[in-house]
Amino acid sequence: MAETGPFRSPVSAVQFSGCLLCWSLAAAMVTAAVDAVLDPQVRWWGAVWSLPWWLACGAALAWIVLRVREKAARRPPSGGVQSDWERAA
Repeated sequence: MAETGPFRSPVSAVQFSGCLLCWSLAAAMVTAAVDAVLDPQVRWWGAVWSLPWWLACGAALAWIVLRVREKAARRPPSGGVQSDWERAA
């Protein structure tokens, strides 16, 4: 029986962390725009403003680690195609 869920393979974990990175960067830009335009003076704004930036850093680190593991798990094809493989990398 095939596994289901968001982490059924390393490829999906890489894709999930990449999507998380993109969405957290988008949220961080929105909070930065709100901070610049509206200049909120409530106490909790400092935590809300910085949360997407911290999440983006964590997602970037996760994506880097997972992507390196994914690349290391792949073996170059054997034969004359290896030179093409090395050029693509």
